[in-house]
This record gives sequence, structure tokens and C-alpha cells, in this order.
Amino acid sequence: MIEVQDVRVDPDNRRAWRNDEEVTLSRKEFDLVYKLISNAGLIVSRADLMRDVWNTEFFTSSKTIDVHLGWVRRKLGDDTRRPSLITTIRGKGLRFEKSPLIR
Repeated sequence: MIEVQDVRVDPDNRRAWRNDEEVTLSRKEFDLVYKLISNAGLIVSRADLMRDVWNTEFFTSSKTIDVHLGWVRRKLGDDTRRPSLITTIRGKGLRFEKSPLIR
């Protein structure tokens, strides 16, 4: 189990929870959350996400990541306009925050 903030993931059983409520994630959504939460506090580049989640080194657009990220944020109850769990670091990638952002 990995737990950061109030999100918990069980990689062996591919399950996720926010607070104590289970969150249903697709395979790619789970892989995205797992990659980010297992690197909490660190910036994960979009290239690393494409390689590790989508198993490809080549992509012409990061829209795939953006679409899945939007779904994940909604399912986790993270404000898509002012996210506090998964933040976008412009020009660098994404980061799962170790502690809630105060805005």
C-alpha cells in the first residue's frame, strides 16, 4: 500500500481509495495514479508517463495524458481548476503533492 495525503493505492490488487471511499479507475487511470503517487513530491515528466503508463517512447501530443489526468482528478475529487493532489508543473511534468496545497 502507498498512502499520500488522503489517497491510498494497493498496487497488488489495483485498487485506490480517497479517504475511505474506493475510487473506480480504469487500467490506464490506475497506472497514471500509481506512477505519480509512487513518486510523490517529485516531478514526473510527460515523456516518463508516456513510456511507463502508455508503453511508448513516441508521442506527438500530450492530450492523452491531459484527458486521463482530467478523469483521474474528477474521480479523486480534486478540483480540476485548482488541483491540490496532482499539480501540473509547466514545462516539466506532473507532481503528486505530498501534502495539501494551500491556495
